Amino acid sequence: MTSYYFWFAASVVLVIAEMASGTFYLLMVACGVTAGGIAALLGAEVPMQTVTAALVAIVAIVALRRTRFGRLRRTDAATDPDVNLDIGQEVEVSTWDAFRRARVPYRGADWNVELAPGTDPAPGRYRIVEVRGATLIVSAR
Repeated sequence: MTSYYFWFAASVVLVIAEMASGTFYLLMVACGVTAGGIAALLGAEVPMQTVTAALVAIVAIVALRRTRFGRLRRTDAATDPDVNLDIGQEVEVSTWDAFRRARVPYRGADWNVELAPGTDPAPGRYRIVEVRGATLIVSAR
C-alpha cells in the first residue's frame, strides 16, 4: 500500500477530530498532513513528505494565530455577555439606599443591585453590565 493512503487517511481522521473538538488547530494540522500526502503522490521520499507536512502545518497555525479565530481573548467572565447571559438585560429599580444599593426582583428571585461608577441613583430602568456573585452591577440605559 502506498504511503499517500496513510497521509490522506490521517487527514480525514484529523478533520473528524477537529469537528468533535471545535478548534481550528487540528484543521491546520490536517492541512499539513494533506500536503504530506500530496508530496507522497508527487513521488517525494518519506523524510521530504514529513518535512512538507510539518512546514505546511506550522505556516497554517501561524497564519491562524494572526486571525481573530486564533487570538486568545482575555476578558473577565463577570462582564462578558458570551459567558453570562444576564449582561445586557434590564431591571427596574424603584428606590436606592444611601450606599447606592437596592434589592430588585429578577428571574424569579430578589437580587442585590449596585450602581456602576459614574451612574446617578434615580428610580428607573437600568442595564446589567456585570455580575459579581449574587450582585448585579447596573448602569443607566
